[in-house]
Amino acid sequence: MYWLGIDIGTGGTRAILVDDRGAVKAGFTAPHEDMIMQRPLWAEQRPENWWDAAQAAVRGVLHQAGIAGASVRAVGLSGQMHGLVILDAAGAVIRPSLIWCDQRSQPQVDSINQTIGAENVLAYTANPVLTGFTLPKLLWVRDHEPTRYARVRRVLLPKDYIRYRLTGAFASDVSDSSGAALFDVVHRRWSREMCEKLGIPAEWLPTVYESPEVTGTVSALAAGATGLPPGAPVVAGAGDQASSAVGNGIVEAGIVSCTLGTSGVVFAHTGTPAYDPLGRVHTFCHAVPGKWHVMGVTQGAGLSLQWFRNQLAPGMDYDALTAEAAQSPAGAHGLLWLPYLMGERTPHLDATARAAWVGLTAKHTRADMIRAILEGVSFSQNDCLRIIEDMGVPIRSVRVSGGGARSAFWRQMLADVFSKTVTTLETQEGSAYGAALLALSRETGSVEETCRLAIREVTRSEPASNHYQRAYETYRALYPALKPIYARL
Repeated sequence: MYWLGIDIGTGGTRAILVDDRGAVKAGFTAPHEDMIMQRPLWAEQRPENWWDAAQAAVRGVLHQAGIAGASVRAVGLSGQMHGLVILDAAGAVIRPSLIWCDQRSQPQVDSINQTIGAENVLAYTANPVLTGFTLPKLLWVRDHEPTRYARVRRVLLPKDYIRYRLTGAFASDVSDSSGAALFDVVHRRWSREMCEKLGIPAEWLPTVYESPEVTGTVSALAAGATGLPPGAPVVAGAGDQASSAVGNGIVEAGIVSCTLGTSGVVFAHTGTPAYDPLGRVHTFCHAVPGKWHVMGVTQGAGLSLQWFRNQLAPGMDYDALTAEAAQSPAGAHGLLWLPYLMGERTPHLDATARAAWVGLTAKHTRADMIRAILEGVSFSQNDCLRIIEDMGVPIRSVRVSGGGARSAFWRQMLADVFSKTVTTLETQEGSAYGAALLALSRETGSVEETCRLAIREVTRSEPASNHYQRAYETYRALYPALKPIYARL
């Protein structure tokens, strides 16, 4: 028997099959259409395309594994967080989803803080409200598309739209819901205060479950579309970061994950809700029942390298780019990169922040530019790590995953920048793998036991020098210096 994880990412949907020991049997990715970016800092995707990709990914992984759908015991879901999916009374999608990196809703954020009070928002949800979160996106639709808003009867997150198509259930989990800016993270339920004060009907919101709990079963219609067996249980799953943390074994204190995907995330497990008084990191419910996590986010981590490749080095693969970066010395001859291609979350909470190379001269080479990108992303992730440590969260080592983890060069850079041991795991499948492990947890009895069964470290990078310290301190001085310019831009 096998357990299936489905992750609705930004670039594609990934399906993973694991056996009863958590070993990966097969994986398959179906790509998504390109993001719709009608204006700078706007980002949309069609939920219907996610469902098309989910069907293709599930059929693809079953074919690759050479098994029938009847061999799938249970399904777990994961997905990009914060995206707004709105449905009408018939369950039809009303408009394309405003996804996690969409930054258009700053006026709505300001209005929420003015109406409720920033301190009250923190009290009700344990987090400041940000443009990336779901609530201000919903209010943007209310303010700018009132005809569409009048049709809203359901509000879902990206993975939960796929759940609806699989099972017919309107449900979510505590970790993903934590990023909606409508969720009481401490008490693990929707915030009555936020809904009432902003006029959001509670009946629009899905039923919320702990991540390993069953939310529904695969319908006959979905079974025909995917090849899955009708009646297969679908567990609540988790937002991509909490799911990736399960896939990385971040289910106990002392081990932190750094996931370098399109965004970059530093994630730490906590037994009780822990807060940064300045709101620079997120405090969300964990996929582990009854636990929480703190999380710092760099919006443009892998996105920075992807942008460089697409715009300035078309046709080059990422291995070639990092090999070229290694030709430049630490510090990139005084060149620094600010990775604010889509504004920034941690530590600045500034949707107006812009990316930049600073210190560029005629002497600099393309290798310097690439190395500066890798260093700038690493510095931004170190900002997250330092805040989490300052909150009293113990950190013994950092497990790195995502596309950036494939580079030994980048892993050593992270170890030096963090001054921490950096490790990677045998399975580098991230969110889809975590979703499969959450489904498997129904058999093992707990998420922690599943991770003890499945997770194995395979590489280890120790800090070798402190030659990034001066560059990092200069990097930290750049945002305050440039902040007045961003508003003018």
